[in-house]
Amino acid sequence: MGIYIDKGNMGFQRARNGEYVDKSGLIGVVNRTLFTEKSFTCVTRSRRFGKSMAAKMLAAYYDRSCDSRKLFEDLEIAGDATFGEHLNKYPVIYLDLSGFASRIGQGGVVSLIDKELLDDIAEVFPDIAPREGHDLMDYLKRIHAKTGQTFIFIIDEWDTILRECAQDPSLPNQTDEYVNWLRRMFKDVGGMDVFAAVYMTGILPIKKYATQSAMNNFEEYSMVEPGHMGRYFGFTKDEVRALAEKYQMDFDELEKWYDGYQIGPEKSMFNPNSVMQAVSRGRCRSFWGSTGAFDAIAGYIQMNFDGLKESIIEMLAGGRAAVNTTKFRNDLSEIRSRDDVLTVLIHLGYLSFDWEERECYVPNYEVSEELANAVEETGWTAIANALKQSEQLLKATLRGDAQLVARMVGEAHQENTSIIKYSDENSMACVLAIAYYYAHGDYIFHREFQTGRGFADLVLIPRKNVAKPAIIVELKYGDTTGTAIDQIRQRQYPAKVSEYSGDMLLVAISYDKQTKEHQCQIETWSKP
Repeated sequence: MGIYIDKGNMGFQRARNGEYVDKSGLIGVVNRTLFTEKSFTCVTRSRRFGKSMAAKMLAAYYDRSCDSRKLFEDLEIAGDATFGEHLNKYPVIYLDLSGFASRIGQGGVVSLIDKELLDDIAEVFPDIAPREGHDLMDYLKRIHAKTGQTFIFIIDEWDTILRECAQDPSLPNQTDEYVNWLRRMFKDVGGMDVFAAVYMTGILPIKKYATQSAMNNFEEYSMVEPGHMGRYFGFTKDEVRALAEKYQMDFDELEKWYDGYQIGPEKSMFNPNSVMQAVSRGRCRSFWGSTGAFDAIAGYIQMNFDGLKESIIEMLAGGRAAVNTTKFRNDLSEIRSRDDVLTVLIHLGYLSFDWEERECYVPNYEVSEELANAVEETGWTAIANALKQSEQLLKATLRGDAQLVARMVGEAHQENTSIIKYSDENSMACVLAIAYYYAHGDYIFHREFQTGRGFADLVLIPRKNVAKPAIIVELKYGDTTGTAIDQIRQRQYPAKVSEYSGDMLLVAISYDKQTKEHQCQIETWSKP
């Protein structure tokens, strides 16, 4: 058993010893690429979305040095026609590049990787000694020529060196050397027969680096373009519902905290690591603090690109932002625009991406909390104050204190006029959604809620097991609160909302363009 080759199946065995959600169908997908022109695969996804787990699973399945049949015989892959054909048939080279991150600043990290792999593989093939001046690729070609062995090469966190070097401009040579190493390993025409398959994981896609020709033979799947790999990126509703039942947890609470990712055609995916942490601890909370990405996020969102701040605020308010993901070069040292920042946040899992509408949004309560924390670190004092005061605004609304609600909404508007300027009810709704941010814990927000006879500006429907009334907010720019209340009743908004809730509060908020004052009127509506 080596350090990098023939490692066995212990990594996946540990996963099976605990709670494991079956994603073994991925093996069948990879099996169908073996010995084809599509046998080089790169699957990039956010931290905590199971990248390393998938890599360990594949290694355990293909590794010739162990017998993994019992690990897989009760999983989905066991029913696949290719299951027995490739089970434990290959020498597997497994390289986790995150382990080399601390050595990047020492110089020569690429030559170190090459040497350590070469030395380890030489111990597994003692009868075929490396030759003086030959590199790893030369050695693998010799082994293949003499034994006929074809390798499975798995690289976990393939982009670690590139990401680390992007944070330190004094290390450009490390990036160049690494890309040249990748070219040597995976673009060498004479060496293509050496690998039955190559599978890489990472956070950032690979095609748009300046030296993209080094990697253009890889089939890529990412948070932006997951293709048919989407179902393996996260947990589905059915998978999480089964976990909730097993661990006697509230599924609705898990859904609020961790659902909301749209990954390609998969419309509702949960963050897998957060779900597993929640069920093991017996409660839901944010687990993003352990990712080490918070400081970077705060740095990205305060970049002074036109429209970026407005987009972040709009999404915190429950809205969406159009984004062009095609311009980003997938290089953290080349963040050039608002679209680049939003695309980075998608790849990092802080935003979800609707690939049909080409829009991004905050997926769930967990991420919303972390983004709100990041906003407080950016110096956006007005927004941060509105977020902090939102608990008091909700309490004032629930007790029917219309005068206080009007005053607090007015203050939120006044503080944020530099970012969001009133021009119509839609801009008012954005400010209101920020002002009511605290309510996300107990309510599901709907902007422009369709009622059948129009659209209510803002509707807050209580989550299951929350004993609070629904809230319908109608906004009037340059009109009266009485007009807004009449519109709520005439368009029968309460009747529509009552399908999801019982009693509710009708909240009318108006803004006078001349006096620049807000008025509020609150009425209670009881379900017949």
